[in-house]
Amino acid sequence: MLLKKNRASKKDIDKIFKEGRFFVSTNLTFKFIFIKNQKEPKISFIAPKNIAKLAVKRNLLRRKGYFVLKKYIKNVSPSVVGVFVFKKHQEDVSVLENEIKNLLNKIN
Repeated sequence: MLLKKNRASKKDIDKIFKEGRFFVSTNLTFKFIFIKNQKEPKISFIAPKNIAKLAVKRNLLRRKGYFVLKKYIKNVSPSVVGVFVFKKHQEDVSVLENEIKNLLNKIN
């Protein structure tokens, strides 16, 4: 799990959905904005109920995402505030890792 300071707040997420840009892959959508005067990037994961009905499965997806993101957060610009939204239920961590890496490379 990422540290709280590296995760987007609810206020940030609302702003992202109103003003942000996005990139799409097969399993994830990455919505983001750039905020100046920020020391570290803030990125969160959202797993909607239509992806997995049980909260246990949604939380598992989010945990897998944070696990992969921990490796690549150093390469992200500090002014990025973003949200990964799951589009499909994906069990394979290597597929998620590849998609997260590709989406983060697009914004740099």
